[in-house]
Amino acid sequence: LKSNPSNNEEKEAQTQLTKSDELQRLHSQALSAYQQEDYGAAISLLDEILAVCVWDAELRELRAECYIKEGEPSKAISDLKAAAKLKNDNTEAFYKISRIYYQLGDHELSLSEVRECLKLDQDHKQCFSLYKQVKKLNKQIESAEEFIREGRYEDAISKYESVMKTEPEVQIYSTRAKERICHCLSKNQQATEAIKLCSEVLQVEPTNVNALKDRAEAYLLEDMYEE
Repeated sequence: LKSNPSNNEEKEAQTQLTKSDELQRLHSQALSAYQQEDYGAAISLLDEILAVCVWDAELRELRAECYIKEGEPSKAISDLKAAAKLKNDNTEAFYKISRIYYQLGDHELSLSEVRECLKLDQDHKQCFSLYKQVKKLNKQIESAEEFIREGRYEDAISKYESVMKTEPEVQIYSTRAKERICHCLSKNQQATEAIKLCSEVLQVEPTNVNALKDRAEAYLLEDMYEE
């Protein structure tokens, strides 16, 4: 405005100033909602701000935190991926993405994201610790699946038992391991054990197709045709 602008420029400048004030007000409200743990409200406010401030990494990270608290991990990943691109050396974003994938049971994607973190900082303590855990788990699962392909069911069972010891906290890995052990038992003609284990899986995931198929195979071995 100081450069003697035309009327149009003055209008444009005033509009931008008004918009800027409005966005700052929304930002304060969003932070306040976040601090009060009203994450739904914070997300709505951040949606409005990010529609204008598309390239703001911090706002995306804040919205990702809200999505995590609201139980919407896939939306959080999308914001964190953008934040990782927008801010140089954003190890924190890669670490968070890797952790979310890990909690969702996607160990392969978790491994690739935590590697990105270590490329930026090989001494990053949290990333290195997560990397060791995911790498170990990933290796055990790959090895177990290799045994299954070779028909070495006893070895595969033993490997999947190791998987459950490696990650006892995140239930999805125990459930997957039990599902695959049930498959091996069924293939190995150990029907009673297969039925027991598949039933455990189906209590957690009633529509697990693999567990239903493998339990059906085990029932056939026991001549339990109705089941």
